Amino acid sequence: MSVQVEKLENSMIKLTIDVPETELESAMQDAYNKQKKNISIPGFRKGKVPRAMIEKMYGPEVFYEDAANALMPQAYADAAKECGEDIVSRPTVDIVQIEKGKPFIFTAEVAVKPPVELGQYKGVEVTAIDTNVTDDEVTIAVDRERENNSRTVDVEGRAIESGDTAVIDFEGFIDGEAFEGGKGENHPLEIGSGSFIPGFEDQLIGRNVGDDVEVNVTFPEDYQAEDLKGKDAVFKVKIHEVKTKELPELDDEFAQDVSEFDTVAEYLESVKEKLKKQKEESAKREQEDEALAKIVEDSTMELPDAMVLTRCDEMINQFAQQLAQQGLSLQQYMDYADSDMDQLRQSVRGEAEERIRGELVLEEIAKTENLEVTDEDLDAEIERMAEIYRMEADKLKEHIGEEEAEGLKLDLAIRKAVDFIYENLVFTEDDGAAADAVEAEAEEVTETEETAETVGEETQE
Repeated sequence: MSVQVEKLENSMIKLTIDVPETELESAMQDAYNKQKKNISIPGFRKGKVPRAMIEKMYGPEVFYEDAANALMPQAYADAAKECGEDIVSRPTVDIVQIEKGKPFIFTAEVAVKPPVELGQYKGVEVTAIDTNVTDDEVTIAVDRERENNSRTVDVEGRAIESGDTAVIDFEGFIDGEAFEGGKGENHPLEIGSGSFIPGFEDQLIGRNVGDDVEVNVTFPEDYQAEDLKGKDAVFKVKIHEVKTKELPELDDEFAQDVSEFDTVAEYLESVKEKLKKQKEESAKREQEDEALAKIVEDSTMELPDAMVLTRCDEMINQFAQQLAQQGLSLQQYMDYADSDMDQLRQSVRGEAEERIRGELVLEEIAKTENLEVTDEDLDAEIERMAEIYRMEADKLKEHIGEEEAEGLKLDLAIRKAVDFIYENLVFTEDDGAAADAVEAEAEEVTETEETAETVGEETQE
């Protein structure tokens, strides 16, 4: 096999792939072997017609399509590897020559990574983000943990309050007539959850176990049931039980139950440190995204359409896999959304272009700064992946081919580029923070002046 490369416009190339006639002949023979059982000619038993007889009657063209389809995938894959180009799209194939006794020739037009002219990527200004943790934030996190470890107890000696769960029977009536779907028995209703019609839960506050209550409500105009929209209704409610959550005390015992620490003080400090780390990681991601967006905007590249469309289809395929996990097909989704593949591609095109531009910029920074990925880096990444998949690193490494290894190296180079950008950022206060600082400074100056005036007056006296 031989391959010729022709450069086209806008980062497109054409590969002309020449497959020897011997391989075409072998593929045609395979096609005959698959088809012969379905071919019948007078004078021959079905499946026993010689290939030469078939070609004499129908021409060798009868085997061309199957032969071409068998040859092209591997021939293209070999050519794509041999040409040394960084191909980033599916091929558009055109058969140039397919004739018995001659080489099989076809072309494949593909996109390659476009050149990138980097803008400023060192010293990019991003917004400084406050990552300090307040006492209130620690309290909220601790209360959430107490909530997770709460137990449900029966309410005794008091009326229903917001946050309680009332176990009720109910039946709804409109103009004195019961309506479909308006009845329930032993239904647990959390008061204040907003899960029932607006106003329903509020009218149970202050009531007690055993009460019979008439609840008057009006269905919202946007209610899902057409026949109930905007209708006034009366619900007859019987309260059977009232339960509430009992939170554990915030003491050393609780700290020992939910953490590795012995005291509340140690536990609270660990919560604060964890929140601090989360804030710092979130701020770092946000600042990296802000910086990358600025670098991309300041850089120049022209994306080939085939590259973008290929990325769109990859994103749609990922979406289809997510749907499959929920028991839905992509076609079912498109039918429900009254959409088609072209519309889906258009809907994700903007995000696809944004992702591609970001990746190309990061790859170019990695090249420009010589951010090399070593074998040690690759081994460490495989170790990390092995822990995630709960495999031995050596066994995982056996399953990683040359192409997958190159993909991992590229991902690692991109990560190094992101780290390089972050290490060279310039952090600035946002306008709001700056305004607050100016205002605070002004207030301080005013207070100083007022103090000076007071001291002056006292001195004169």
